[in-house]
Amino acid sequence: MPEGPEIRQAADLVEKALKGERVVELFFAFPELKPYEAILEQAKVSRVRTKGKAMLIDWDNGYTIYSHNQLYGRWYVKEAYQYPVTNRTLRMALHTENHSALLYSASEITVFPTAEQYLHPFLARIGPDLLSENVSEEALTERIQSKTFRNRKWASLLLDQKFVAGNGNYLRSEILFAAGINPESRPVDCSVAQQQLAAKAMIQLTWQSYETGGITTDLAIADQLRSEGKKRRDYRHWVFNRQGAPCHICQTPIQKMVIGGRRLYYCPACQ
Repeated sequence: MPEGPEIRQAADLVEKALKGERVVELFFAFPELKPYEAILEQAKVSRVRTKGKAMLIDWDNGYTIYSHNQLYGRWYVKEAYQYPVTNRTLRMALHTENHSALLYSASEITVFPTAEQYLHPFLARIGPDLLSENVSEEALTERIQSKTFRNRKWASLLLDQKFVAGNGNYLRSEILFAAGINPESRPVDCSVAQQQLAAKAMIQLTWQSYETGGITTDLAIADQLRSEGKKRRDYRHWVFNRQGAPCHICQTPIQKMVIGGRRLYYCPACQ
């Protein structure tokens, strides 16, 4: 599933193609959304934003399209009325005179008045988005220490969208490594310094992944390994998807565990 940084990157592409442009034709695959085609056609897109793994397309007539890619959804931005060669199913198409923004295979799309967005069941309960909201390390540390979250195991907490929006499998593993935290521990088991490191890692790695197209290792290490001819999978992450490979810090083989059916990677020495 795409995580917050990937959805934000997709939102940037969609916004670049659509912002300020009049949508001359709009297509929804789901029958319940068909009435909105007439409402939104000829309106303009005012902005495209994200909330965790959800994308929100705001229109100048006071409506918002909410979409969540889930496991298989994918956005394509093409020249007007050009479609990709894919076996995916088209769920939504927004056409301007110059571009088409096409959403394939997503199962969750809704439309609502923008003013009512906080009534949406997902948006009403989701935590802060580190890419679209100004969340400080101090505020995030306080959130970690709160009664609501401090007794939860880190491994499940970092996937809970009510805690922080946008985290998924790879960010979870990378945040815990960067903070030196055992995946099976809880915030209450950690020192204040570790809690602060976790808050810092959440913000820094989310932004770095967004800005670099998914790289979460130290950028100097990534550059060095790239110069040595290593493949992207060898330098992209600290631990995620690197089972058996040496830790970039201590050379201990990276281990993998499965919690709740989800993969998690860690260094048994550094964490």
